[in-house]
Parts: sequence; structure tokens; C-alpha cells
Amino acid sequence: MNLGEAIKTHRKKLGLSQGDLAQSCDITQSYLSMIEKNKKEPNLSTLKVLSEKLNIPLPVLFFKSLDDADIPESKKEAYGVVSESLNNLVNSLFFAENYD
Repeated sequence: MNLGEAIKTHRKKLGLSQGDLAQSCDITQSYLSMIEKNKKEPNLSTLKVLSEKLNIPLPVLFFKSLDDADIPESKKEAYGVVSESLNNLVNSLFFAENYD
């Protein structure tokens, strides 16, 4: 799971600096930097605040952070079949204005 990369990618799509997002979440910029580099795992309450400030439902943030290592070997073929469609659906529902 690459939660930090998902947060960083969407923060940048919104045109927010680390400092701006960190301040709005009442965390330090250095802590946000460590989260984005996957060096720190934020607690659930911090993740909720981050997702709110990024205007992303928390489950969508988790979905966007999935990587190949998160999918069990027995499910990789099925995931490969649906992942592109799911990503397109999620992007159109939650990120359309930022991904055009």
C-alpha cells in the first residue's frame, strides 16, 4: 500500500503545498513529508482529516493507495481485469475536475 504517494499525488493535483495541507490538518509539514514518503503511518484520525481536506472519502484514498503487493496472488488476475475500470470510475466520480 502506498498511502503516502496517494496523498501526495492528490495534494499536488489540488495545487496545495505540503505546508498548506499540513497547516489545515494541524500537523507539521515535516510530519506530512514523512507520511508522503511512507516513513510514518498516520493514525486513523489524522487520515480522516487528511481525506477531508483533500476532499476524498477515506475508502477512496485507501483504494487509490493500493499497489500490486496488496493483492493476493490468487486474486491478481481478477484485479487486473477490473482495476483499470475501477480506477476510471473512481477518478470520474471524485477527481474529474482535477484529472481533466
